Amino acid sequence: MVRGSGPDARVGRIVEVEAYAGEADLASHARFGRTKRNAVMFGRPGVAYVYLVYGMHHCLNVVTESEGRAAAVLIRSVEPVTGVAALRAERLRRALERADRRGPVAAARARKSIAALPDARLAAGPGLVCEAFSIDRADDGADLCDPASELRLEVDSSDEPMPAVAASRIGIEYALEPWLSVQWRFLVPGNPSLSSSRAGSVGSRG
Repeated sequence: MVRGSGPDARVGRIVEVEAYAGEADLASHARFGRTKRNAVMFGRPGVAYVYLVYGMHHCLNVVTESEGRAAAVLIRSVEPVTGVAALRAERLRRALERADRRGPVAAARARKSIAALPDARLAAGPGLVCEAFSIDRADDGADLCDPASELRLEVDSSDEPMPAVAASRIGIEYALEPWLSVQWRFLVPGNPSLSSSRAGSVGSRG
């Protein structure tokens, strides 16, 4: 995943995703049909679907099916590759925006916390991916396959294929079976940028 270009580009390797498969999937935003919020999911593939959760965290999805069929893949975790200082600076900026409302002590704690984060943990979760890569609702509908796009997906020819395993999705306790347990989360086992300790609970190999 790439934000920007040239020496200022922020680049990361996607290491954890979750798939959501249309209106039948009771864990998907499409389960209630087309709405203003999820309309992008029903559009063409390769486009960004960005939504806000809990009124504060953005999440990035990639639309995956043909137009009219709502399906998307949530980007859960990204391993920083280049532009690490810029990724950290953006995490700090977002953290200070929240902390400054609580006073100087909270701001100092935020600075210390972000400074202590290992590089691998800067985008280790869907909300953190969006913070580190400056993704918000303004990116909803962006063409992630367009080489000229500010936010885009690219294949690095120097990368070697990574092992992947399948596991159940996270944070969908409201969904009924079989959707609660279907193994549609795909991750690189042992990668230090996985979203949480729960991300290590894996099932079959993909």
